[in-house]
Formats: sequence, C-alpha cells, structure tokens
Amino acid sequence: QVQLVESGGGSVQPGGSLRLSCAASGIIFSAYDMAWYRQAPGKQRELIASITNGDAKYADSVKGRFTISRDNVKHMLILQMTSLKPEDTAVYYCNARYIRLPSSQYWGQGTQVTVSS
Repeated sequence: QVQLVESGGGSVQPGGSLRLSCAASGIIFSAYDMAWYRQAPGKQRELIASITNGDAKYADSVKGRFTISRDNVKHMLILQMTSLKPEDTAVYYCNARYIRLPSSQYWGQGTQVTVSS
C-alpha cells in the first residue's frame, strides 16, 4: 500500500520559515519523480517544486525562497520554505510520479500552511 504522509505545516508570520516533510512508503522511492504542489482557496492546484535524482526545479513564485530535497535512503521529501508571504497560504501536497510511467502517481493528504500577521 502506497502512502505519502506530509507533516510540518502550521501558522507563521510573514518572513518566517517552515519545513515540510513527506514520508513515502510502499514505493521504490528512487524510481519516482517527487514534487510539492499547493492549492490555495478558490485556486487550482499548482506545481511549485519538483526533484528527480539531483535535478530540482521551481515555480517562479517560490524560486530563491523554497528548497526541495530528497533522501532516497530514508524515503523522505523535504520542502524548506523561507521568507514566507501571505500568498504562500495554501494546502501543500506531496506527489510521487513513476519515472517510467508518468500517468502512475500518488498524492499525500496535504498539510495546511498559513502565513498571516
């Protein structure tokens, strides 16, 4: 059974930092592209960061502020978020996409991040 379990969300003031984690089980972790998406109220889910082995990409809205990383031994995906802004408020989702069959993907349940003074 595949599970992606996010943690680390919460409330923070503008300019603050949060570290999100995604623990994966039931998959061969290194065989998957991993990514973070977010969905704000009333908006579509958007891709904000992705990482294949050693290659990270970011949406322009988070570039320079967020860092995605993965640990293929611990089967963990991390998103370090700094200089948070109110517009970063959203539910953040972990995504795993099988490299050899991109239509095969899994989602976590999401974790809420709220940036507010």
